Amino acid sequence: MIIGVPKEVKIQENRVAIVPSGVEELVAAGHEVLIEANAGCGSGFTDYEYQQSGARIVLTEEAWKVDLVVKVKEPLSSEYKFLQGQILFTFLHLAGAEKELTECLIKSGTTAIAYETLEDESGRLPILAPMSAIAGNMAALVGSYYLASFNQGKGVQLGKVLGAQYGKALIIGDGVVGMHAARTLSAMGAKVFLAGREWDKYKNNRLEGLEDVEYLHSEKGALAKHCLDSDLVVGAVLNAGQKAPHVVTEGMIKSMGKGTVVVDVSIDQGGSIETSKATTHEDPVFIKHGVIHYCVTNMPGAYPCTATVALCAESIAYVKRLADVGVQDFWRETKGAVNIHGAKIVNKKVALSLNIV
Repeated sequence: MIIGVPKEVKIQENRVAIVPSGVEELVAAGHEVLIEANAGCGSGFTDYEYQQSGARIVLTEEAWKVDLVVKVKEPLSSEYKFLQGQILFTFLHLAGAEKELTECLIKSGTTAIAYETLEDESGRLPILAPMSAIAGNMAALVGSYYLASFNQGKGVQLGKVLGAQYGKALIIGDGVVGMHAARTLSAMGAKVFLAGREWDKYKNNRLEGLEDVEYLHSEKGALAKHCLDSDLVVGAVLNAGQKAPHVVTEGMIKSMGKGTVVVDVSIDQGGSIETSKATTHEDPVFIKHGVIHYCVTNMPGAYPCTATVALCAESIAYVKRLADVGVQDFWRETKGAVNIHGAKIVNKKVALSLNIV
């Protein structure tokens, strides 16, 4: 199979879909790999390294005229013209994306396979997990940064000062994002409250940096109460393939103190905070009702070197398997991965979120 890796065009997106060692694996298996010129530079990988690994360096158009296109982020409008019925394997987030992308994928006959809906045998989301971990760590860091008074934040530092705790953080969602955000904030010394619905999972993780984290059942009354005096609120709710529910209402936002920060990691899936709207790394925040909102849709792109290596460590086995056996066998072997095939949506959760039945 001929595999193409285009350079990402999303604002400040410097990740790349395949690292040179991954190219070596694919070439050794008999596949041809085309890398767009400079696609890996933002992650620290040169065209020369890709050539030494067996790839051919090409222009943009050629990277798309292949059997299988492997990307990091969903195609943007400037890339729609390249969709011509090939296989596309990337983060799609169709439930939170512009409907135009879904329509274009269907109309072009493209088979769209999504990293974020691919489940393994145990029901995990293996390709999404490393990016969720980075986003969780980052939520703690950017939340703390925007609390600074020079950012119009409360001026509260999240952490210990000579043994005393300062600052309260509420994390909503006890998945990979939530756990990583909780560990990071707890290590900083903040008072951390983790809202979720799986007490047993949290209990089993108490010795992994969560000893000082307070767990609470995620329901409207409890969230509203804790939003009142939290300095940082992190939205980390995921329903795979579906739009995220609004667990923080506009009323809760209005109740928060001026200069409170909310980080909506769920924004790729539409956002878990009612007042959220997508932002970019170039213009990451906005203020509504006095609350600072950070809603960047490609948070891990801020750390492309780490994110690319972590992503490819999980994704390359699936890329190789897809190239080896083709769409039909890959579809049978993986749960939920194929979103669009044969000019229709074939993932029921995605279809339901888009009101397409």
